[in-house]
Amino acid sequence: MKATTMSQLRQWKQEKHKFATITAYDASFAQLFAEQGIPVMLIGDSLGMVVQGQDSTLPVTLEDIVYHTRCVRRGAPKALLLSDLPFMTYATPEQTFDSAAQLMRAGANMVKLEGGSWLCDTVSALTERAVPVCGHLGLTPQSVNIFGGYKVQGRGEAAANQLLQDALALQKAGIQLLVLECVPVELARRVTEELTIPVIGIGAGNATDGQILVMHDAFGITGGHIPKFAKDFLAEAGDIRDAVRLYVKEVEEGVYPGPEHSFQ
Repeated sequence: MKATTMSQLRQWKQEKHKFATITAYDASFAQLFAEQGIPVMLIGDSLGMVVQGQDSTLPVTLEDIVYHTRCVRRGAPKALLLSDLPFMTYATPEQTFDSAAQLMRAGANMVKLEGGSWLCDTVSALTERAVPVCGHLGLTPQSVNIFGGYKVQGRGEAAANQLLQDALALQKAGIQLLVLECVPVELARRVTEELTIPVIGIGAGNATDGQILVMHDAFGITGGHIPKFAKDFLAEAGDIRDAVRLYVKEVEEGVYPGPEHSFQ
């Protein structure tokens, strides 16, 4: 298997070939995911909740993400790895550069950050310094205290237009991928059609170029509140490897996410 590259993801977008991505936090699962055909993995600050037992992503440190990035890279040497820049690790240019450098040295191919057009200067500066960037719009979990909870974003014409403008501005600044989380299906469709870069959805319907799930959601082992967009592929498949293959198949065929996993 050849290494997954951004040029390949851009080609898939042009060919309308949908692709599945998943979060990974250790070498064993990363290897399993790669062997079942997952081309892109995210070392997400979601590890704060699903690995560390925190009630949000905010306590996650850069050191945490660096450690888990190293683990995942060992398990999936040819996957395209995105690593989250945790809360307040990209507040100043110097801090941003140091944080991104640590993640890239640990094995990331790209860093992911949350926020709108106010981040354009940060994105441009990273891109100029050879650090590929993935944007994240919609429900941005690091802003949970601003939003007052985990709520669907982009509802209403003004909010939808603002999100689209943010996406276009971030693309112009240099992001190479965009994650859209918890937005209405039609807004996700608009953004995906307007952007030339691949768009990965989570709780954004099946019109995006790719899908991402937290691995714990895909296997039905999430404690407490289960997100509407989650699907327990393990319950249906009965085996972890079969579950991952089923997830990949349903994403590629546009079956998942269905209307029951989406917001109108």
